[in-house]
Amino acid sequence: MKGRPPYLHNHDTLELPERPIILMTRTSVLFVCMGNICRSPLAEGVFIHLAEMKGVAERLTVDSAGTGGWHTGNAPDRRSVAVARKHGIDISRQRARQVSQADFENFDLILAMDTGNLAKLLQKAPENQKHKIHLFMDYASGRRDSVPDPYFGGEDGFQAVYNMLLAGCSSLLEKMELDRAS
Repeated sequence: MKGRPPYLHNHDTLELPERPIILMTRTSVLFVCMGNICRSPLAEGVFIHLAEMKGVAERLTVDSAGTGGWHTGNAPDRRSVAVARKHGIDISRQRARQVSQADFENFDLILAMDTGNLAKLLQKAPENQKHKIHLFMDYASGRRDSVPDPYFGGEDGFQAVYNMLLAGCSSLLEKMELDRAS
């Protein structure tokens, strides 16, 4: 569709909610895992997909990155791509990148998939930017859970991660709506 950013996908068959979320200002969100090929690209795709359904994608900047750089330039893991595709989300064009110092300044919210990556982010971040960094599930839903790394498991692990991310991203969008309303 002409004029749409490349990360937005056509969802003509989806129903929009009766009451759209209203975001008054642009908000930028960075999802972070270890290598940026499994969890964080899937989180990015799920979050954008939900934001499109709620009619707020144009008010968001969403990206993902890894604390490690060994997969830089690679597409997401084929199993993440497959589970996303199964749910109508295309993440195949994303490319892995490592978190940069500029990310701490450029993003409003930096969400780590697990406590190990949370610790790495907090260690790397300038003191005046640490308030932006949170454990994803804790920030999104109040549950201090890590999103497990499915890399060494099977397809069912990727589906379980998708389910966690879907619930967490849904909660995150609702939390953003409540924060804006107050």
